[in-house]
Amino acid sequence: MSPPLVAMENVTVRFKGAQTVHAVNGVSLTLEPGKVLGILGESGSGKSVTLKTLLRLLPENRTDIGGKVMVDGKDVLALGPQELADYRGAVTSMIFQDPALALDPVYTVGEQIAEAIRRHEKLSAKQAMARALELLELVRIPSPERRLKAYPHEMSGGMRQRAMIALALAARPKLLLADEPTTALDATVQIQILLLLRQLQRDLGMGVIFVTHDIGVAVEVSDRLAVMYAGQIVETGTVRELLRDPRHPYTRGLLAANLHGAKKGERLEAIPGAPPPLNEAPSSCSFAPRCKQAEDACRTGLPPAVALGEGRLVRCTRVEAALAPA
Repeated sequence: MSPPLVAMENVTVRFKGAQTVHAVNGVSLTLEPGKVLGILGESGSGKSVTLKTLLRLLPENRTDIGGKVMVDGKDVLALGPQELADYRGAVTSMIFQDPALALDPVYTVGEQIAEAIRRHEKLSAKQAMARALELLELVRIPSPERRLKAYPHEMSGGMRQRAMIALALAARPKLLLADEPTTALDATVQIQILLLLRQLQRDLGMGVIFVTHDIGVAVEVSDRLAVMYAGQIVETGTVRELLRDPRHPYTRGLLAANLHGAKKGERLEAIPGAPPPLNEAPSSCSFAPRCKQAEDACRTGLPPAVALGEGRLVRCTRVEAALAPA
């Protein structure tokens, strides 16, 4: 069996300042080569911070990172400046949520893609621009020759996101990170981008970690799901397992509050309360204040990770309740 492409072990991320923020608390994840992992959770759960940890994009002077992060056999947290520069783009690349902010407004799309190519490959400017054109064709941008010379502000939101994907693929990465790449797009364009990402992943054989708060999006692109709450992974499994047999109360709450499949006029079952503040590391179940099944044990200690099978895990103190069918 081949080693995992990504292995995160007990990763913690703290932001230092006037008040410490414990953004990620003991996250462990694995991703096999050529597979798609969706990280699902509401805003502020630590999804994007987890992704940025894989690329070391967090400000190092204000961030404490603990645990182990291995990608393609490389210890990411131990990489030196030059090794990190070589790693970014060629091993791991990222599609950001808002391409209007991620793309440089003073350079054409073609110039930006060509620069990324030349950073990792010894090509002439002409050869790199030819490759940039191929990438725009790959992501199905209409009139790619013309768009090569366009500035980001001259493109629609959907086209900018396609250009962002082309830029992320410039150095042929083994791992692609996607941070809610369809959030700012309308529904029709969103579906097009999701289908494009899934097709590119299959054609290029990349591993992908896809972050979203939308269950419908997660199901569309993922092989496996990790549900995140208050900086912790509370449940993992295949898409089929989590949809058909969710075991953690938070996962059940997310599915119950989902619009997909809801009947017209039917009241959605919202999760009461709000996520906890992150100014202290958790000492008990973070979901307990919002959980209908919570008991005293949930409020006095950290919940154990209950293994339900290979790659199937639920973090819940009430093991019997967690194992009971939904």
